[in-house]
Amino acid sequence: MKVFKFGGASVKDAQSVKNVALVLETQGFESCLVVVSAMGKTTNALEKVVENYFAKTDYQAEIEKVKLKHLEISQDLFTENHPVFDEISIFFSDIESFLRRNKSPNYNFVYDQVVSCGELISSKILSQYLNDIQFENAWCDSRDFIKTDRNYREGNVNWEETEKNMSALNQHQCYVTQGFIGSDDNNFTVTLGREGSDYSAAIFAYCLNAEAMTIWKDVPGVMTGDPRKFENVSLLSQISYEDAIEMAYYGASVIHPKTLQPLKQKNIPFYVKSFLEPKNSGTRVGAYEERSQKESFILKENQHLLRIATRDFSFIAEEHLSQIFSLLAKFKIKISLMQNSAISLDLCLEDMYGTIGELDEELQKEFNTEIIKNVSLYTIRNANLEQLNQFYQGRTILIEQISQKTIQVITN
Repeated sequence: MKVFKFGGASVKDAQSVKNVALVLETQGFESCLVVVSAMGKTTNALEKVVENYFAKTDYQAEIEKVKLKHLEISQDLFTENHPVFDEISIFFSDIESFLRRNKSPNYNFVYDQVVSCGELISSKILSQYLNDIQFENAWCDSRDFIKTDRNYREGNVNWEETEKNMSALNQHQCYVTQGFIGSDDNNFTVTLGREGSDYSAAIFAYCLNAEAMTIWKDVPGVMTGDPRKFENVSLLSQISYEDAIEMAYYGASVIHPKTLQPLKQKNIPFYVKSFLEPKNSGTRVGAYEERSQKESFILKENQHLLRIATRDFSFIAEEHLSQIFSLLAKFKIKISLMQNSAISLDLCLEDMYGTIGELDEELQKEFNTEIIKNVSLYTIRNANLEQLNQFYQGRTILIEQISQKTIQVITN
């Protein structure tokens, strides 16, 4: 069985959904499982619903906007009075019903129950469209297969139970399912982290012992830099799991950090290809001994630089670090880079849940702090040290780290 994953950009409108069918035709639509994300910016729109719900403002109007968008897309895919329209309406009725009945004050719990509907709806539309054009498939609910703990918004997979559940899938059939979502032991929805659809595909590939996994993007494959951010980038036709894991760690957006480990464990080849040019070879990630020596550029935006210093000019010691890291874990804030001196610690942070203000408030009880918001973290792998001056031109460097031929700089 092969696993294919299509992101939000590949199903953003009716023409894109039709293009998915063309892509599948080039690959051979047999013995495959298709994992699909929410359409376009649906996740952002449903996040707005949750925000309004907790702010006690008009969340119903936001739900209606998302519903109308999906109905408009469906009108260009299906005949009038097609059963899919009723199914779409039921999904949105379920959102409203849940929010009317909900008594939980847990933002993350409510988030997962609402935002996950984007994937459920997009997968239902894609599955039905493929069946209508004779690409026979069964729609399945990934929450019946991927089981997690109750760590809402970033669930941890129960691999033993998940693998057992997936053994029920017929390896010779085709399926369409959702990325991003699983469920806990009470069958409440748990999401796998932002951009977690790639990870979902890897979970299915691992548990099904897939022949290969392919992620379809709007870029030719894994490049030496994001072509929207850097000039003169080129395609990496093949890279090792280790190179891919390192690039994901540094923030390469084309690869989700959690995706690679399950694939590497079973040596499942992983392809990144363009849904705009599906016949092109893209990038193959596999068990290559030789590491890539090409200079590559990775950019992580919307980071925050937190500077922490002791008030009495004492050293930043182990007990201080233990306290700081404990608070970072408490507020679910991830470190992208750190640098310390005798009496200070600089942290480049990713504030996924909007809790950096609370973190800062806690730290100020014992430390002096300064936050520089919305900085950028650049990583240059296999850097050409002789041409670094060109990269630095026009940029204000807040922090610089050089390790062998990898350079990381923070700019504002």
